[in-house]
Amino acid sequence: MDRFSWSNGLLEINETLVIQQRGVRLYDGDEKSKLDVGVALLSTHRLIWRDIKNHECCMSMPLSQIIFFEEQAAGIGKSAKIVIHLHPSPANKEPGPLQNSKYSYIKLSFKEHGQIEFYRRLTEEMTQRRWENTPVSQPISSGTGSQSGRTRAVGIVGIERKIEEKRKETDKNISEAFEDLSKLMVKAKEMVELSRSIATKIKDKQGDITEDETIRFKSYLLSMGIANPVTRETHGSGTHYHMQLAKQLGDMLQAPLEERGGMMALTEVYCLVNRARGMELLSPEDLLNACKMFESLKLPLRLRVFDSGVMVVQLQSHSEEEMIASALDSVSEKGSLTAEELAKLLGLSVLLSKERLLLAEKMGHLCRDDSVEGLRFYINVF
Repeated sequence: MDRFSWSNGLLEINETLVIQQRGVRLYDGDEKSKLDVGVALLSTHRLIWRDIKNHECCMSMPLSQIIFFEEQAAGIGKSAKIVIHLHPSPANKEPGPLQNSKYSYIKLSFKEHGQIEFYRRLTEEMTQRRWENTPVSQPISSGTGSQSGRTRAVGIVGIERKIEEKRKETDKNISEAFEDLSKLMVKAKEMVELSRSIATKIKDKQGDITEDETIRFKSYLLSMGIANPVTRETHGSGTHYHMQLAKQLGDMLQAPLEERGGMMALTEVYCLVNRARGMELLSPEDLLNACKMFESLKLPLRLRVFDSGVMVVQLQSHSEEEMIASALDSVSEKGSLTAEELAKLLGLSVLLSKERLLLAEKMGHLCRDDSVEGLRFYINVF
């Protein structure tokens, strides 16, 4: 631990925080340090450790000091560790918690897990060696010439400079994005006009259009989205508009719902519909009002609201029993599942997978284990 120097914990101007993890204890070689459990921070330039209770107790070490590092698996009563082997301490090193150490390595002991991600990010930084490409600002002398009289170019001025740089970069990105958006809008209008003219020709059978050309035109229309979307200009406003919109949604969403297991979150439906409508974008309120009319219009779709408040559009034939049975089969086969794991198995979103598991739990078929590793569901054998 004699490679560590006392630090104020602030990042330098060219330094970026990569990851931080709570519940980390430092070891000087094989010996546990007298310091309490704290927070380990990995930046592009340094490894920083800060005491949770005493924020003034903070130390750092440059990543250039690291030779190599390795994982040490957890055991009975022992936490997983990362062993970091270090170069000898430089002669001009600033004061730290230890002046001399008989060990050439330190250990980071992870009491609250997180060592896998920390190890991965540390590997990336040691491979990229970003501290060589963007060196941190040099200390500025206060005029005394002493080591203690030097300050670093951080604080209010450094933070303001960094904010200004980010603001300029953001402005540049926004300007470029709007230039691309303007070009896209021009092209989109052309595509919408083209699709309407093609649809009109097919409908009226005007011109020299053969059957092969008709099939080809229809395939083009499908790739472009909805050729003639229902709008307020064409169908007025109020109830009549929402009724016509609901009918169009019923035709459009049938195939996507069948591909996704019979159910889609309303947010997914919103994105899918607006992507197909081109320039005639639909508001969330109009979409919701149209979906509420599915049942009254006797369409094969239904709007459903789960107990958690999540809204979905589902096929009328998609029963609650089928959802529960599907979740039970998957959990029985794997022994236990999280929402993320079920989503991969069934090809659903994580949100809908979680709702299926919660529904099966509500019916008493599943039970949960809510731990630091996440929410996991098991078959209820009680």
